[in-house]
Amino acid sequence: MKVELIYDADCPNVTKARALLIKAYTRTGISARWLEWERSAPNSPGYAKGYGSPTILIDEQDVVEAGAVSGSGACRVYSDSEGRLSGIPPLEAVCSALLAKASPVMPSTKGRWQTLAAAFPALGVVFLPKLVCPLCFPAYAAILSALGLEFIDYTPYLVPLTATFLAIVLAVLALQARRTRNIRGLLAGAAASVVVLTGKFYFESTAVATAGVILLIIAIVLGNRTRSTNTATCPACIGGGNNLPVKAL
Repeated sequence: MKVELIYDADCPNVTKARALLIKAYTRTGISARWLEWERSAPNSPGYAKGYGSPTILIDEQDVVEAGAVSGSGACRVYSDSEGRLSGIPPLEAVCSALLAKASPVMPSTKGRWQTLAAAFPALGVVFLPKLVCPLCFPAYAAILSALGLEFIDYTPYLVPLTATFLAIVLAVLALQARRTRNIRGLLAGAAASVVVLTGKFYFESTAVATAGVILLIIAIVLGNRTRSTNTATCPACIGGGNNLPVKAL
């Protein structure tokens, strides 16, 4: 989506037009980015001279239809739905135009499945029983031998294995947070890891460990959601604008 603000350098409504754009981006939840063209500047495109000041174009379409103008100092006057006159377009018109042109951001199913795949080893280790009863070893050995497996006392390795696999999940969640700019999944994953470790090895509670696993799955879902970017004003815009891209930081 290409958003452009066309203006005259001496237009008294330019600052209001920029504030209008920021408000429209904030209301719609769309990441703020636009180009600015001063009509009389030599590097401004030719079509910019055919609009009054200020004019907002979205994909080269005026948010409010108007006739062509010529010469400099051609200020525009807008009217809202109630017939009131203003030097800037109605906020509703700008928001509607932004929403009509914006591409919906769909959650990445691939990223979610990759995180789930990374979480499978951790989930499996969490539900492994601790072999703390020597009298039960023959029973464990019999069950494993029936499955064609050799009995191994893995209890001494259970804590480091669980911690390692949880660290892998957190690393994947951190990468997701960097990609989506949403740290909720990472924070929830860190809390889930603490719950799993303390529930299984400190409290020795299956219920607490299971709650940690559920929280970990929730963290994976949250981590795959893209955060809506709030807009921020650009200092270069306050002093009169330019023809460089303006975007939220």
